[in-house]
Amino acid sequence: ELPSGEVELEGDDELSGEDEPLDWDAAEEAEEEESAEEHQAAPAEDPGAARRFWFEHATGAGKTVAAVGFAEASRTGGVLILTHRRNLVDQFNGELADRGYKKRLSAPLMKGTDKDPNVDGPVTVETYQWFVRNVGKISDAYTIVICDEAHTALGEKTSASIRQWQGPIYVGMTATGALIARHVTDLFPTQTSRFDLAQAARRGVIAPLRCVRIPPGVGVRSISKVPLRKGEVDQDFDQEELAALLDQTPFNLAIADLYKTRFKDLPGVVYTAGVRHAHNVAAAFKAQGIKGVAVSGETPKRELTRTLAAYERGEIDVLCNAQLLAEGWNSPRATVCMHLAPTASRRIYQQRVGRVTRRQPGKEAGIVVDFVHPATTNDDPVVTLHSLLDRDVYRGGAIVVGPVRRGRGRRLRVERRVVPVTADEERRAQVFERELWRIAVEHLSWGEQHAWAALAGARVASNNWRRAKAMLQFDATGELRRRYLVTCLQRNRNTQLRLRALGEVGQLKDPDAFDEAVELVGGWSRDERREGVKVLLQAMAEKPLGRRDQASRWIWHLAEYSREVHEEYAVSRWPETKRLLGLLVNSSGGAHARNARRLVQASKKQDRRLSAALLAAALAHTPEAQQVLDGARMRLARKPSALARELLKNFPTGRRRRGGRRRRGRGKGGGGEGADADAQAAQRNGGRGKKKGQE
Repeated sequence: ELPSGEVELEGDDELSGEDEPLDWDAAEEAEEEESAEEHQAAPAEDPGAARRFWFEHATGAGKTVAAVGFAEASRTGGVLILTHRRNLVDQFNGELADRGYKKRLSAPLMKGTDKDPNVDGPVTVETYQWFVRNVGKISDAYTIVICDEAHTALGEKTSASIRQWQGPIYVGMTATGALIARHVTDLFPTQTSRFDLAQAARRGVIAPLRCVRIPPGVGVRSISKVPLRKGEVDQDFDQEELAALLDQTPFNLAIADLYKTRFKDLPGVVYTAGVRHAHNVAAAFKAQGIKGVAVSGETPKRELTRTLAAYERGEIDVLCNAQLLAEGWNSPRATVCMHLAPTASRRIYQQRVGRVTRRQPGKEAGIVVDFVHPATTNDDPVVTLHSLLDRDVYRGGAIVVGPVRRGRGRRLRVERRVVPVTADEERRAQVFERELWRIAVEHLSWGEQHAWAALAGARVASNNWRRAKAMLQFDATGELRRRYLVTCLQRNRNTQLRLRALGEVGQLKDPDAFDEAVELVGGWSRDERREGVKVLLQAMAEKPLGRRDQASRWIWHLAEYSREVHEEYAVSRWPETKRLLGLLVNSSGGAHARNARRLVQASKKQDRRLSAALLAAALAHTPEAQQVLDGARMRLARKPSALARELLKNFPTGRRRRGGRRRRGRGKGGGGEGADADAQAAQRNGGRGKKKGQE
């Protein structure tokens, strides 16, 4: 078993940076990108709706740059930028100053106060809370209002204030508009553009994203029982009950040890269930020697600023928080996004993931850690990266969105096998067709494991036979292996593989499977049936299978399938055989039964091998004669293994290879065919005489 928990199979090779596969259809994704989106019409009762617009840009794809662009375009009119947190006001001001707009930055302009005559196109950054308090007093000098994180402006008071002030043009910016489009378009009816997470990653604007799923511990597997609470625009798990479930010291220590083992010194952000949980997780990280710090809304502003600056300088590697750092805060250094507290909100999930999407030299990809079972489907209440992007399969450590870049720099081991995670039955069937030999069968449901075993048995080839067996090595009950082998016997077209499957059915010690194999062999072609009978008789000769009555029935069924072999041996061994069988076949009625008794009496006087051959060659066509033969056969089969060995001796051993030594002997002494015939006759008579003409 590998460190990732994946079972290593024979034939698996390490995936190098040059051959890492793409687990989604890029062409289909491009078609979706080109499809036009339908925009909802503005409500008739909202007179200012025509002056309100919105666009969607993924986190790290340039929303701040777009806001600066509006400031650049509006050199005479003022620009008011609204955001939802005070620390983001300082961040915006710093960004504008760095980009050369320091002279245009202005304090809030109110009615009755004139703007600074030395400033053309004043730019002001404030919070939504300030806007709600002063909506009727704000100066008309502002001609454009930019609403950062527009989904946070959908509250009742904020949206009412925006509708109240109808003078400026409103532009909403969000990274999660598609997830709550119905709510966003209520306030911002017209969407001007969309550049979502998948598009931005695919075009290289933001970092690609890799994903690792970690199964939660036994004590925290009941997350599905945590109730959902409805918010303003979506719903999420009850945070108090989630914290009570997750905030366990052993779990926190295990998470810290996991981070140290899997990610070492990679900088990351851990999202927890509440402030207390964040501090407990940070303490567990420190106990493992990881530079982790907890931050929250309760953290003083100056301390928070110092902490975030220390993180940028590399003095802190892990920031533990509940939801404080899900929006607005950006750090190109952040690489690992760990969803220790799962969320049922796609909006919140995408905001969290956006913290690790910014590019930086040396950063190959952002890493998203979901604490769910690898086989969790996309319709599960817990949002995952694969459900967010509607991916069909999960492969641990693989790129989920963005270009698969060839070369070095990958910080995660990419697992070799995939797990279907789409909830759509048709798409899951397509995954089985496409990825049959790369599926991690142990993670499938019981029904799908049987479906895989059947499909693998029908399609297995010589080059992946051992791999198919290895993929079922977790099967403790043997039911899947039985399904695989039986389906191979039923549907596989390769004769050698069907014979190989027969041999393994004999090793299962499963009477039902063996019984089905005996029945299937009877429907094969003559030559294949003969080879199949040999394989099954060999299995019964080596070890007992089933009850004595079952074994007896199987042996005589197999003998019936190969009747001509035993008849040929009996005739060559005892010439009287031909007459007795002729009388049996050519008689009817009472004479047929009498001839059957005569053959049985004659067989009793012969040794076991010849007796078994006589009974196997006999063919009855009346119930009375059949009863006579069945009784004799049952008596002879008291030791099934011995009987199977005797019947096996009747099959020809195959042609000898013609070697040079044999050809030289033939030229010298004339051994040839006559010598071989004499040797076979001597063997039948129990002798050990030397072959004529050979020394």
